[in-house]
Amino acid sequence: MLFYIDPGTGSMLFSIVIGLVTALYFLGKAAIIKLKFVFSGGKATHSKNHYPLVIYSEGTRYWNVFKPVLEALEKRNFDTIFYTSSEDDPFFSSEWKHITGEFIGEGNKAFTRLNFLEADVCLMTTPGLDVYQLKRSKGVAHYAHILHAVDDATGYRLFGLDYYDSVLLSGEYQKAHIRVLEEQRKIKEKELVVVGCPYLDVLQEKIADLPKKSEVDFTVLVAPSWGPSGILSRYGTALLDALVQTGFHIIVRPHPQSKQSEKDVLDRLEATYRDTPNLEWDYSAENLTSLSRSDIMISDFSGVIFDYTFLFDRPFLYVNSEFDASPYDSYDIEEEPWKFRVLPEIGIELKQEDFAGIREVLLSATNSSILQEKRKIARDTAWHHREESGERVADFLCKTVETMREGRA
Repeated sequence: MLFYIDPGTGSMLFSIVIGLVTALYFLGKAAIIKLKFVFSGGKATHSKNHYPLVIYSEGTRYWNVFKPVLEALEKRNFDTIFYTSSEDDPFFSSEWKHITGEFIGEGNKAFTRLNFLEADVCLMTTPGLDVYQLKRSKGVAHYAHILHAVDDATGYRLFGLDYYDSVLLSGEYQKAHIRVLEEQRKIKEKELVVVGCPYLDVLQEKIADLPKKSEVDFTVLVAPSWGPSGILSRYGTALLDALVQTGFHIIVRPHPQSKQSEKDVLDRLEATYRDTPNLEWDYSAENLTSLSRSDIMISDFSGVIFDYTFLFDRPFLYVNSEFDASPYDSYDIEEEPWKFRVLPEIGIELKQEDFAGIREVLLSATNSSILQEKRKIARDTAWHHREESGERVADFLCKTVETMREGRA
């Protein structure tokens, strides 16, 4: 007889088993340490597998978050362990003297390794610590989370940051809602430190090496999210026909997930516009080239909006898809998230009835000095300490490791 276990039940069973195994592991380890203490004549002993600092990356897409941090730690000769779930992580293409890197597998394999971790400090971008399969290891003194977008800190799924000891933020505005949740849920206050946004600092450096934008063609970039609420699934030819008819050059850059989740939509649209000279498709790994080539962008609630407007100071139109906040921490906050409050201030909402006159809408947004001033205010709000984030994160990590060591002594 075959038994089917649904993913949710499987996840719960994995959590229970790992919880029992790790509890037994650390109980046994504690007993061994006590015995060593006795037989060593009362001298303190520590595990050879205990590290000062461990940084975990879920994969290559987070490299720009950790790169400035690792470089700052390397300059300080600060020994660090870097775990990654990407075998081809860019980390491995550089030489490091004080950073040791290791591929630890993906999914549950990686989480199992992390659940047995022993370190003073562990830094991650992964939300849901102690909520899903990724558990707080009894061997880790301090867990730090770093945001990987200039977004609200309540944009994660429920309890995303609840069990971290500290959260590293890109702007002061992210603090208030974290404090509200802590009060509501009666959980320990986290250390909140504004360090800036490492990945935007990295992208800012790369922009200097890009070819200069052509002044000949007015270019519109369509960069949507994926799924039924995304621009391509929702409007498809209705929007693209209107854009093509403007005579402007159009770049369509689907979300990477679209190739898997809405392949039929992309195949149909590509076939429709195969012989359209002023429309091209972009599936390249990095989006900077398309961002730099465009005069204006059309998106929805994708985080690429902020990358685009903060890095290039150019306008955008956004499609207002209905957003279900119920699975997210923001659902428990009465105040509307900053992201949704600021969008109407720095961009122009695009509605289907505007498609017929979209040429004028695009040109009007491009020439708006009011939008430009609002974009500057939003950037200054959400992206603090520009070009300093790597050093500031390293400062925090080194000081926290020292504090943990003193507490263990």
